[in-house]
Amino acid sequence: MHVQKNKLDWRNDLESSRKVARKDREGYLMVLNWFESWRLRWDFKPGREAALGFWKEAVLAKEREVWQLGQWGEAVAWYLEWLEFARQEGGEGLTLGERMHRAVMQTGGRRGLALRTRKTYAQWAARFGRWVGSAQRARSHQKGAEWLTELVAKERLSFSTQKQALNALVFFFREVCGDEEVVLDVRLRKTKPRIPVVLSSGEVFALIGKLELRYQVPASLQYGSGLRLRELVGLRVKDLDIERGLLTVRGGKGDRDRVTMIPDGLKDKLCSQLAKARLVWEADRSADLPGVALPGGLGKKFPRASESWEWMWVFPAAALSCDPVSRIRRRHHLHADVYAEAVKRAAKAAGIAKRVTTHALRHSFATHLLENGTDIRTLQELLGHAQVTTTEIYAHAAQVGNSRGVRSPLDTVA
Repeated sequence: MHVQKNKLDWRNDLESSRKVARKDREGYLMVLNWFESWRLRWDFKPGREAALGFWKEAVLAKEREVWQLGQWGEAVAWYLEWLEFARQEGGEGLTLGERMHRAVMQTGGRRGLALRTRKTYAQWAARFGRWVGSAQRARSHQKGAEWLTELVAKERLSFSTQKQALNALVFFFREVCGDEEVVLDVRLRKTKPRIPVVLSSGEVFALIGKLELRYQVPASLQYGSGLRLRELVGLRVKDLDIERGLLTVRGGKGDRDRVTMIPDGLKDKLCSQLAKARLVWEADRSADLPGVALPGGLGKKFPRASESWEWMWVFPAAALSCDPVSRIRRRHHLHADVYAEAVKRAAKAAGIAKRVTTHALRHSFATHLLENGTDIRTLQELLGHAQVTTTEIYAHAAQVGNSRGVRSPLDTVA
């Protein structure tokens, strides 16, 4: 198993470091754990370049207290110094969690897991590695069960997230460690479904109006077609049939395809967006750049398809980036996290006193359709739910107050 190599770990040295006052160690530990999670998420190797990126994109993403910037800066400086000594001793400076993350990513790739699944499993494995503390204990099924039990008991995780952590640990023991039989005696906690956050029509349009111009069409399409975040940013030109008003979602949640609507009021704006995307595509072809990434094994089966117009992103990124799988520098689609942060900023600017995420636009699509008389089975097909019980949660959001024709007694008395 790969995780046994390289026993250097900054956490052990931080605990015994004479350079760091005991009262500061908790703060150092917090920010360096954050830094490590950020690096793993974006697949950055430990070093000064990763530290600069973390500081710019994560730490300075919002206003911080002066003392936080001071302490966190000292923590990162301490880590970079530690990393230099670790490399002088012949180590890579990777913690147990990082080595477990790498092992799961590599094994998952060989087993053919989808990239998102590999990343998810690897992140859970890294969390387990940070918790368990040593490679020997990381091999213990009992320790795995203890960690999962602690997650269930102490963290308010949804049932699906608990199952995700369990599946990740089973994959680690079975596929990475090579254990044929994996028994983790853990009782997961069922969680009751919550009423989704739904915006009124006025709030939706206020939010879109506060968005930066380049995000207004994506947000309008997400609300108007009921798309998940990944479905939105991953749209390709071939998925749009603007004349017929149809949008095809390829490989959605559960690897299911479905067809939903294109709003009539958005057709002209989508045509303009495609014209912009066409200019980007033509510039990439003129520069002889690699084509866009293709799903599954299509890139090998049709090597030139990635350069064709129909496979181009509807919402291409402004700059090139390195493909996390092939390491090829090419055109990616609009970054999901960048768009999501823009939606949060717009909601705040619009004065919407709700916890607004991009998924609230999908929730609002479903709830507003129900309130306008769409039947639950049709809505299930539009949303791509495997079970109608999942769709029924929107009935609880819609069937309140005036949407059921019920008047408050206060209004009746008045």
